[in-house]
Amino acid sequence: MADAAGRIATLAEEVLGTPLPIRVRAWDHSETGPPGAPTLVIRRRRALRRLLWRPGELGLARGWVAGDLDVEGDLYEALDRLSGLLWERGPAGPPRSRLRTGIQALRDPALRTAARRLIALAGPGLPPTPPREEVRTSFGPVHSLRRDRKAISHHYDVGNDFYELVLGPSMVYSCAYWDGPDSTLEEAQRAKLDLVCRKLALKPGQRLLDVGCGWGSMVLHAAREYGVSAVGVTLSEEQAAYARKRVADHGLTDQVEIRVQDYREVPDGPYDAISSIGMAEHVGAVRYAEYTAILHGLLRPGGRLLNHQIARRPQPDEEAYHVDEFIDRYVFPDGELAPVGRTVTQLEAAGFEVRDVEAIREHYALTLRRWVANLERSWARGMRLTSPGRARVWRLYMAASALSFERNRIGVNQILAVRTPEGGASGLPLRARDWR
Repeated sequence: MADAAGRIATLAEEVLGTPLPIRVRAWDHSETGPPGAPTLVIRRRRALRRLLWRPGELGLARGWVAGDLDVEGDLYEALDRLSGLLWERGPAGPPRSRLRTGIQALRDPALRTAARRLIALAGPGLPPTPPREEVRTSFGPVHSLRRDRKAISHHYDVGNDFYELVLGPSMVYSCAYWDGPDSTLEEAQRAKLDLVCRKLALKPGQRLLDVGCGWGSMVLHAAREYGVSAVGVTLSEEQAAYARKRVADHGLTDQVEIRVQDYREVPDGPYDAISSIGMAEHVGAVRYAEYTAILHGLLRPGGRLLNHQIARRPQPDEEAYHVDEFIDRYVFPDGELAPVGRTVTQLEAAGFEVRDVEAIREHYALTLRRWVANLERSWARGMRLTSPGRARVWRLYMAASALSFERNRIGVNQILAVRTPEGGASGLPLRARDWR
């Protein structure tokens, strides 16, 4: 089948209504497209069958994870160009897939010839089996304790050595806080942890609960630098084992406790402060009121909550929101994003007084680019530590997420809230952002 790349480019233009903005190289070594642009490499014809059977993001994702699709050249540039081609983005509301609309339009009589040519290029047969890295099974009601544990395990129990490679020595898996792009990742992560501690006004002898403690970096920093007694909870067995070893290595076993425990199961409030850093995205809309009420109940009057959470743009019809298929199937099963305004409203409904919201969207773009660079620098080792498919998942989702933060499609915010006593004394200084 000579010149498969040219045929694919022609079909894509017919379906999408515009020429492809990147080069294409097909399995027969044919190549076409704008000179100097990144190249989409279609290694196997079955990538087209994946798209025929699941048009849109999931078909593309399966091809990428399986290694049927690849990119040569600047991955960020390729994703940026393809994003503008494949998705229609208005001033409000979710993006609309051009690819899905185009494939469905092939049913029209005028485009049936193109459909037959695409089927001929894809080859005969049923759709290929999805890559093994894809989540295929539901485990009970959404955001039940059992299902949440399975979802967390899928994302976090992929090997601590792999996360060390990606995250670096800080082992912090959330947005860092940068003085500038020349700072190191470790400096920026330490600055983030210290910012959280200062916003919470931690003092020696206080009790801190860190919800979704990851590998223990927050509780270790708070115990070492601020003298608190800290409890970290996670649903990941691998994270907990790693965090406990770090606690022991630092001689802090009398000061820091790591539990494999859901936030709904914490029995021993009140705490003086609670940090929730990059965890609330897992809670889900159906559980968010419960989440805020539980954290409110775990705080003493006058205690502070720091909720650090990714946010999406609001939609005209919020009921139409759904998680994109790639993220749900391969990255964060059952994860959900909410607009920051909704999060503030739900915190207030639980009884919190929201005192500060700091948007740090650009900081996450810088963080993600450093994580991608870490993975790409040790790519062969990263594939050995997990699996080739899993490494490809992480590279794609982190690079695409960096672009989403840069383009203001998603953001991240630190919300400081207080369980203000009935008398109204919040305990914050008049100039709150001194964080003393």
